[in-house]
Amino acid sequence: PIIGAIGGMALPALIYIFINLESPDTLRGWAIPTATDIAFSIGVLSLLGSRVPLSLKVFLVALAIIDDLGAIIIIALFYSSELQYIYLLFMLFTFIILLLLNKFQIKKFAPYILVGLFLWFFTHGSGIHSTISGVLLATTIPHRKQKKDYSLLLKLEHILSPYVAFGIMPLFALANAGVSLEGITFNKMFDRVPLGIICGLFFGKQIGVFIFSFFSIKLKLAEMPSNSNWIQFYAVGILTGIGFTMSLFVGNLAFVDYPYHMDGVKIGVLVGSTLSALFGYLLLFIVSKKKINI
Repeated sequence: PIIGAIGGMALPALIYIFINLESPDTLRGWAIPTATDIAFSIGVLSLLGSRVPLSLKVFLVALAIIDDLGAIIIIALFYSSELQYIYLLFMLFTFIILLLLNKFQIKKFAPYILVGLFLWFFTHGSGIHSTISGVLLATTIPHRKQKKDYSLLLKLEHILSPYVAFGIMPLFALANAGVSLEGITFNKMFDRVPLGIICGLFFGKQIGVFIFSFFSIKLKLAEMPSNSNWIQFYAVGILTGIGFTMSLFVGNLAFVDYPYHMDGVKIGVLVGSTLSALFGYLLLFIVSKKKINI
């Protein structure tokens, strides 16, 4: 999944850059087609049920998590404002406190959220995008080492899951996916921004994931997911082109000074993600046999 994720980030970015190379203001959106939407891609895969081997579902989840983390790193490095080093020091100090809370196995959430609020404030003030603070906080929440141990991480995941699935995700989709259809024509999809995103998500993702994974398996750096074949594997690679939420998020950051490009971003993300979902689902449906449990 790590090697596949690298290919699935690099090739879409290169495709977008190639299409937008002569347009400096749209070139800022190069990272938009690099991330896979975990929830939507897994949702499409789940529709196929037992037709898809569990190993491919695990592969897709792992890859989507890895390239979302990659997208967050890209945000920190390329879409943050001028760094304020005093805030960076405070940010590091609060993160060390969180690590100490974990080290001493503090299993109450209140200290983590209290220090986490300071971490968010210092991260925001440092010039690094504040989403990084959420990732840093999450890495310090203690998880059990054995089944009998108490896991604060699992407890929080179970508490937050329904709010994320039925509240945050739909609100994000409604707030960011709206596209004005006024003046929109078929030719609009061939503007630099939407074309770069569509080609990056639909072609770049599947080709990058497959080629990098293929060679890593052939070179014995990784193993083929069990009970799967190359066509199924390629179909799952197509599904990685579903880049809905994170792609829109990166688009908002990339074109914060060029809001007139945002309709193009939304069109590109919606079309690229829809094509990836449809073609990935249909290919898996055709080549996968339904398993019957007796």
